[in-house]
Amino acid sequence: MKEEDNVLRKVGTENAFKVPEGYFENLTTQVMDCLPEKEKPAFKQKTVTLWDKVKPWSYMAAMFVGAALIIRVASTDQTPMDDRMVSEAELEMISDEYIHEAVNGSMLDDYSLYMYLSDANLD
Repeated sequence: MKEEDNVLRKVGTENAFKVPEGYFENLTTQVMDCLPEKEKPAFKQKTVTLWDKVKPWSYMAAMFVGAALIIRVASTDQTPMDDRMVSEAELEMISDEYIHEAVNGSMLDDYSLYMYLSDANLD
């Protein structure tokens, strides 16, 4: 504490930084005088055409048409219904071994399997 008091007595407590008198009063005008003059460009008003007005709506319509086409292509099956059905010749080629594995994997008891097959033949 004594050291601080000694330093303050030697240096003093007044502000060491000083600004010339009237510096800030004329600062703005001096800076503006030093800047080069810049010409303001004339404002050109762009004429709005009919296409400029319709363009956002046409883009949005094209987006919806494209989305509808993508959904239609993605949702339809590419193979006809007749090709997906198994013919009798192919059905006879399936061995009993695969059928037994499928029945065992389905975890149906005999009665449930019988009911399933009998209901399928009614239609």
